Amino acid sequence: MNTREPTELFTAVHEEDEDAVVRLLRTGADPESVDEEGQTALYLAAVSDAPGVVRLLLAAGADPDRLSAGADAPLCGAACGGHTEVVRALLEAGATPDLEEEYGFRALTWAVQRGHVAVVRALLAAGADPDLPGPRDEPPLVVAARRGSPGCVRALLAYGARGRWEALAEARRWLTLDVAAELRAGLEATYGPGQQYVTRRWEEEPGTVTVEVTLLRDGEPAAGNDQQTGHDVIAGLLEGGADLSGE
Repeated sequence: MNTREPTELFTAVHEEDEDAVVRLLRTGADPESVDEEGQTALYLAAVSDAPGVVRLLLAAGADPDRLSAGADAPLCGAACGGHTEVVRALLEAGATPDLEEEYGFRALTWAVQRGHVAVVRALLAAGADPDLPGPRDEPPLVVAARRGSPGCVRALLAYGARGRWEALAEARRWLTLDVAAELRAGLEATYGPGQQYVTRRWEEEPGTVTVEVTLLRDGEPAAGNDQQTGHDVIAGLLEGGADLSGE
């Protein structure tokens, strides 16, 4: 039973104060504590990319598979954010690689959708099924092809992922599209036309460019999305004969 108010533990988690977390756990704080919104301490540490705090909570008995607020898995939150070290800590503590959270998402779904290559590799190495579909009932390989991440495609193919021809068709389709225009159209479909946008480009994976479109309101970022542009490389991989081991 807790001997302290959970608020103290959540303050330490938010501040990523590992010494305070250790002290509170040693004096009776429950590693399974939830805040007023039902969020678990472990989930909040996972999405905040605080691997030290995550390891402390796991070592104290936090369940790596417990859904935060009955909906969100720590592994999924870490995978979505690209927090590779947190993902590895959760997997080492026994997190189920293919655990399904609300709306049919799994960690691999999030990692592939966001183009987090190192996370995809870690999940697959831990036994994640390369073919389990996400909420839209699409194979991960198709999602990786749409994302435009050659690294994710290589990782999935190396683990025998299926859906090669569907993924090739998706990669070829994106070769005909203006990525920035598609991202803007998606944001307009949600937030309405006539918005102000800023577009930014940078190299994330070698040989590919990531395009990010941000919607501004009163000059401040209000929403956004990004996508990679490695569709030509992916088409070459999927057409056969390419080395899947490199980047």
